[in-house]
Amino acid sequence: QVQLVESGGGLVQPGGSLTLSCEASGGLLDWYAVAWFRRIPGKEREGVACISKVGDPTYYADSVKGRLAGSRDSAKNTVYLKMNNLMPEDTGVYYCVAVNTRDMERLCTHPGRRSGDYWGQGTQVNVTS
Repeated sequence: QVQLVESGGGLVQPGGSLTLSCEASGGLLDWYAVAWFRRIPGKEREGVACISKVGDPTYYADSVKGRLAGSRDSAKNTVYLKMNNLMPEDTGVYYCVAVNTRDMERLCTHPGRRSGDYWGQGTQVNVTS
């Protein structure tokens, strides 16, 4: 049973940066694609970055393209989401999700809960001046 723990959220001013971490235990994160979903108050859940397990290009939502970058550290069994030039509309709870799929675009454009996926508990990001 894979367990995921997110960290790195917090309070940041507009234009600032944060790096979210998603550390796995109970299984190798390299075996899974990893999605970063977010839940913004008043909006539907959004897939912002979906990182392939096999080195295919990462898929980014248009709302974050150019500002977010996903990466993996296999030695640490951890996936990261570097977020730059943050805006107030990025405020929300960010979740990492381990999924057995190779379709990154579909994973990000259909950010639902599926049987067999592993979810972290979420980390809060607040972008405010």
